[in-house]
Amino acid sequence: MPIIVNLDVMMAKRKISLNELSERVDLTLSNLSILKTGKAKAIRFSTLNAICKALDCQTGDILEYVNDEKRTTNR
Repeated sequence: MPIIVNLDVMMAKRKISLNELSERVDLTLSNLSILKTGKAKAIRFSTLNAICKALDCQTGDILEYVNDEKRTTNR
């Protein structure tokens, strides 16, 4: 999938655990874990807003577009 989720990177930069982020954004651990591992098929704007607010970051810090064609040729 060309959308990469960098939630784990931002969490590490902000030194925040999944438990703490879960409490701050009022999401279950399992839902945050699905997002963190990149297994999510969608994300609500309200959820993305809450995560960006809690981590003091931009949406582009969490989500990244990678062209599949470029990814395959760079391997």
